[in-house]
Amino acid sequence: MTATELITTGRKAKAPAFGEAKRRLTSPWATLAAIIIAAIWTIPTFGILVSSFRPRVEIQTTGWWTALQNWGWTTENYVEALNTSTGGLSLLGAFVNSFAITLPSAIIPLILATLAAYGFAWMEFRGKNLLFVLVFALQIVPIQMAFIPLLQLFSQGELFGFPIIQAFSDQAGYAQVWIAHTIFGLPLAIFLLHNFIAQIPGEVIEAARVDGAGHGQIFFRIVLPLSMPAIASFAIFQFLWVWNDLLVALIFADGNVAPITKLLAQMVGQRGEDWHLLTAGAFIAIIVPLLVFLFLQRYFVRGLLAGSAKG
Repeated sequence: MTATELITTGRKAKAPAFGEAKRRLTSPWATLAAIIIAAIWTIPTFGILVSSFRPRVEIQTTGWWTALQNWGWTTENYVEALNTSTGGLSLLGAFVNSFAITLPSAIIPLILATLAAYGFAWMEFRGKNLLFVLVFALQIVPIQMAFIPLLQLFSQGELFGFPIIQAFSDQAGYAQVWIAHTIFGLPLAIFLLHNFIAQIPGEVIEAARVDGAGHGQIFFRIVLPLSMPAIASFAIFQFLWVWNDLLVALIFADGNVAPITKLLAQMVGQRGEDWHLLTAGAFIAIIVPLLVFLFLQRYFVRGLLAGSAKG
């Protein structure tokens, strides 16, 4: 049987395996508990949504649950939030910056992690197990410990002797944030993708080698197509994490490259006098993560269940 036939057979076998794993992990009581937890979790969000359409005075004097008694629905908060600017950067500009930061910060670590995961799973080299343990251990290192070394690296404007960081920073200003998110996301990405890629049947890899395929052909023609559920799952996870990130943005994203999360933190004012704008600004910022999750949640769930059963 050739490698192509083995891949086709493996894909057909994965469908019932996925269904069996989904059946084992689903029960009426678990569904009921999930619904209750989701409802409780949604109450504060619903309160913020209601408050975002209430006048400033009503927000500061009455609770959102009295909205029907204290009628005064308005879109003034959204208009004011969209017109708010900090340091010459508007909310719309910060919204665009979030896209410019999030997309490369999700794609770059995904590419590097997929290559590294394949190497750890199907390539033999000296010190592989030790190196994989070190990569796994990096997940427990707080990212705050890396801020000072990264700031020192960026201030020098060089990476391993090459002045590429300063060149990118002068032109776009996003390079520091891309590199930081890539570094922080790689350990988990390599670990998750390795666990999935390592479960690919060895017969498929061996059949490809017998047909004369090298590592490049095996990776692009076999491993990459079979790993798409796990890759899509991590891509969604990384996208949402970077979009909602504030800590890295506070350290590395300054001036005109600040994302929307940083602008929201600055929108309340020095004394918190404009905190009512956060209700509208938060829902402007949540539009993209909400759409990503609603339209791509099936890929996320499929990626999470992909490694739960062999097939």
